[in-house]
Amino acid sequence: MSGLRIPAGGGPDGARTAHAENVLAPNPSPMTLDGTNTWIIGTHDAVVVDPGPDDERHLRRLAGRLDGRRVTQILLTHGHHDHSGGARRFAELVGAPVRALDPRHRLGAEGLGDGDVVTVDGIEIHVHATPGHSFDSLCFWLPADRAMLTGDTVLGRGTTVIAPDGHLADYLRSLDRLRSMAESLAAVALLPGHGPVLPDPIGTLDGYLAHRRERLDQIRAALREGARTPMEIVRIVYADVDETLRPAAEMSVRAQLDYLERL
Repeated sequence: MSGLRIPAGGGPDGARTAHAENVLAPNPSPMTLDGTNTWIIGTHDAVVVDPGPDDERHLRRLAGRLDGRRVTQILLTHGHHDHSGGARRFAELVGAPVRALDPRHRLGAEGLGDGDVVTVDGIEIHVHATPGHSFDSLCFWLPADRAMLTGDTVLGRGTTVIAPDGHLADYLRSLDRLRSMAESLAAVALLPGHGPVLPDPIGTLDGYLAHRRERLDQIRAALREGARTPMEIVRIVYADVDETLRPAAEMSVRAQLDYLERL
């Protein structure tokens, strides 16, 4: 086991494995769930993953949770603002470079890509490209904890929206890749970018894949019934979704229609 600990209240703040600890950003919303999960990895030095939004209170709280550890690198799972917006300011606070797949979000000479291995305190962090939610999405495997940091590729609750800079075909391939890795590496936890820790990686990923297949079947059925616009499909397929989430549902439908048109 990875020493997985989930707070008694069930929320993500303070959740941890043996070498990774979560600090929750105060940006809850229907899209970000409880808020953005910022992960600190390391015992003496530290790597920080996804500093979160540009919120001074959160960034200073995050710096305080380091307990004297020196941050050697800041890593981004992807460039969406709720994960990366505070990276530059946090880099100023702790004096560390920012590494990301997308050059627009880097601060320093080094990028980040599939196959890279980052080390802190002898702890390896293996980088895996998992495009789909966004074009630049990455996941980070911690062999010492048998845990995968998933960013927005897998959430602690609900399912992931395919953003305009992502693509469903890529996302399905990424889910398949994560599912194979979870089995071959005997993963014991997924550490998401939003929501609680997931202690059943294979079950979670199987559920994600089944959900995507079901939604695609539902959209095919809606098209056969005469639905023509994305919002008409939303009203049929996502009839039980809260009105505030209808724009996200429409974004998801557009991504699925694009995928079906390319088959």
